Amino acid sequence: MNVITKQNTVWHEPSVYRKDREKMNGHESFIIWFTGLSGAGKSTIAHALEDRLHKNKIRTFVLDGDNVRRGLCKDLGFSAEGRTENIRRIGEVSLLMMESGIIVLTAFIYPSIKDRKIVRDLVSKGEFIEVYCNAPIEVCESRDVKGVYKKARAGDISHFTGISSEYEKPENPEILLDTVNNTIESSVERIISYLIEKQIIINQK
Repeated sequence: MNVITKQNTVWHEPSVYRKDREKMNGHESFIIWFTGLSGAGKSTIAHALEDRLHKNKIRTFVLDGDNVRRGLCKDLGFSAEGRTENIRRIGEVSLLMMESGIIVLTAFIYPSIKDRKIVRDLVSKGEFIEVYCNAPIEVCESRDVKGVYKKARAGDISHFTGISSEYEKPENPEILLDTVNNTIESSVERIISYLIEKQIIINQK
């Protein structure tokens, strides 16, 4: 099988650019990347934020780790190599969605600082907003809404972050959320306030 590379492909210049779509949408496009342990609240807060933005006519899309694993990345495992390829694909999809002029909300554990940097380096400064949903393993495990911690403790799931695989906390996330002592609503407000403060979006209702 031949491998397609940049050397034997030709970039096709679009007739409608990202800036044109952003102008039509009335807002910039960027990535909000939620990271944290399973059960820390990533997906819940990402969807709550999307609901809030959608009501204010801001175009968004949530990429969720479990959902992506069912389609785009269903052929990948959870080894270090599989995780790296998974995040590379997610990064490229996020980049395409940004080009469409929307705000991309991603909810993935992604334990490696190096792997998360892969996506950050794909975009310009200020276009990657890392949101660290901080909750200790004990709290996440007590929630265990998917039953994955129980399976990991029983040895049914290998390479499980927080149990048999290390999670590297973000060193300098744009937003740090304490998802133990704060509600979903207050977490969403914290993100909205950041976006307004940075003049990325206008004041929200």
